[in-house]
Amino acid sequence: MQKPARRTAARHARPSHRGRNAAFAVTGALAIGGAGLFGVQAATTAQAATPTVTQDKLTPATMVAGQATRAALTVHSSACFTAKAVGVGVRDAAGHNLDFPGNVANAQICPSGLSITTGSRTLPAGTYTQFGFWQDLGGAWHNLPSRQLVVSAASATPAPTPAPAPTSTPTATSTPTTAAPVAGKKLTWSDEFNSLALGSRWTADKSSSYHYGDHNPNDNKLDWLNKNNVNVSGGVATFTAKPGTHTLENGKQSWDTGLLTTEYSTEGFEVKTGDYVETRVKLPAGTGAWPALWTWNSTSGTHGEIDTFEYHTDNANLLELTNHINPNHKYVTDANAIAHDKWVTVGTHYGATSVEWYINGVKVFSDGTGVGTNWSAYLILNLSLSAGQYHPAPQGTAPITFAADYVRVYR
Repeated sequence: MQKPARRTAARHARPSHRGRNAAFAVTGALAIGGAGLFGVQAATTAQAATPTVTQDKLTPATMVAGQATRAALTVHSSACFTAKAVGVGVRDAAGHNLDFPGNVANAQICPSGLSITTGSRTLPAGTYTQFGFWQDLGGAWHNLPSRQLVVSAASATPAPTPAPAPTSTPTATSTPTTAAPVAGKKLTWSDEFNSLALGSRWTADKSSSYHYGDHNPNDNKLDWLNKNNVNVSGGVATFTAKPGTHTLENGKQSWDTGLLTTEYSTEGFEVKTGDYVETRVKLPAGTGAWPALWTWNSTSGTHGEIDTFEYHTDNANLLELTNHINPNHKYVTDANAIAHDKWVTVGTHYGATSVEWYINGVKVFSDGTGVGTNWSAYLILNLSLSAGQYHPAPQGTAPITFAADYVRVYR
């Protein structure tokens, strides 16, 4: 969740966050009259320096609802240049960006062509607008020609054995092991959520990662932090988001929601280089839910942000794993381990030269960039609500919940 004025905000600028509400057109205004010939030459030169990018191939043209699918894009340009990012965009009928994850950064586009394959994602049945896009080094987005993407309903399959009806309060489905998947580490700090230690262990109503302390619309969030929206029962912490009474600076209505951070607490616990952190969480299903476990340090120029995971419910089987300090990221898709209302264990080893991510005890990514030797930061576990720019906002007023079994740190 990086957040420039937010968490990556900022949380970001996560690789998946972009503002592209309309196709970008490059125009050159030729000077007339007093500017004379010099003005014409300057404008013509500027136009000539802008490469022309042609979209040669874009797949898929169809998908099946609920089936994770990758997109492929082939483009070529009139001259070689480096694009800050290249990817495949998708918009629904309401104009929400539902892009395929996994933009290619610092891509070289030449007359000989460039082909990319994105990460996979699922979409509900319906008709969408699909297009390739690229971002220039100045930060402007350029959308390529669009077309329809038709997502058909999944064919009927034998009904599975019904799962037990959920209880009103999430409960851990098993007792997790206390061993870490990283050799030589011993448990040094943990919260099993048998009680909620606000003040001493956690702070629940403010974070320096939020521009206004208790809310942060700059990061495309509807959040308004309220300590009463985190509760503990049966060894599980439940974060609940509900429509709030505040109006955000951007005019949107806030949602009261829960956040726990070690920042501002009496302990003031920080993770540091070499630590392994792990949490076991039940992923939400409500539209607009954006839970995450991440780190933050307001005294660092990079804000010390490492995202153990971020989750958006429109990508039901995908977790976002991101190093914002020495940038690198991976989108992991696994329908067996990652799904709505499913418990999953996610961990991160903060290595000096490589950060490693684990899902259910299995290493899924080593970034090769690391956090450096003197890094430290506070922990944040929270449920954010998307404001609709990059992922759909909440629909209706029904509460949205996210649950955590524990947070553990091994050193």
